[in-house]
Amino acid sequence: MSQSQLTALPAVGLPVGMRALGGVVLAAIVVAPWFAGSFVQHLAILACLNVIAVTGLALISRSGQLSFGHAAFIAMGAYVSVLAERHLGLGLWLSGGLGILAAALVAGLLGGVILRLRGVYFVLVTFAFGELTRLALLDWSGVTGGANGITRIAPIALFGVTLDTRPKFYTLAVAIALFLIVALWRLFRKPLGHAIDSVAQNPALAESTGLSVFRLQLLAFVAGCALAALSGVLQARYIGYISPESFNTGVTTGLIIMLVIGGRASVWGPFIGAVVLTPLPEFFRGAVQTQYVFYGAALILIMRFLPGGLASLWHRFTAGGKEKRA
Repeated sequence: MSQSQLTALPAVGLPVGMRALGGVVLAAIVVAPWFAGSFVQHLAILACLNVIAVTGLALISRSGQLSFGHAAFIAMGAYVSVLAERHLGLGLWLSGGLGILAAALVAGLLGGVILRLRGVYFVLVTFAFGELTRLALLDWSGVTGGANGITRIAPIALFGVTLDTRPKFYTLAVAIALFLIVALWRLFRKPLGHAIDSVAQNPALAESTGLSVFRLQLLAFVAGCALAALSGVLQARYIGYISPESFNTGVTTGLIIMLVIGGRASVWGPFIGAVVLTPLPEFFRGAVQTQYVFYGAALILIMRFLPGGLASLWHRFTAGGKEKRA
């Protein structure tokens, strides 16, 4: 059995005890921030925002591509929604929806041109697009505020409740993150999800069976970029400030590392990667170079010994238990 198949195994076949243990661990991770201090709640919110963005990246990755311009679409969601709210007087739903729609439209136009590229060429073009977006935000200072960014962004207000405290915002962020994980899990148990996986594993064979590799990859690319924009919409309202440097190439690199370490072929990969890596910058705040050394060492070890990411540990453990019982 291949590593991608191993990490994609459904939890349905797991023993009841193991599923219960997994549920308890997940519930503990999700519930703990409500009873923790303000700093932990802040990290939990950032982790949830990263889960949303990395889930979009995972969707693109499972179609056989790897985008290095993900931060550009996070920026589009943030800037378009904030500017629409300020200059057009739109509410949260309309301005946020406009930000996500703008990112999806740009992704559709960009993907229609570059998705026929493969491997390093696709990565280089998306990298260039990300940098062009950042530079455009810097130069268009009359609208975006340039290097100074946009400040005093109003918090989210839903159904008459203003999410101006960390516990309130965490409730929304974790709900969206968990919903997306479940949605991704359901997608890859359906024919459409199987088709996306087959395109990544063997494009020529998928094409010969009647599947359109280009259309499936374009669909995954647009949906993944829309999720990145959703993350940007939420981030702008939580931080209350956005600037072009908040969406540089380093952000995309961090998201890719989260995906690889969490597990590219598992729906839980984005969650695990975000939960494990989001707090690390705080631990290495006094030694930034040490943080990069750790990232590099972790990537090398994961790719050498756990190509399926940390998510594959659970499946290896449960598969080992099944073999012993047999």
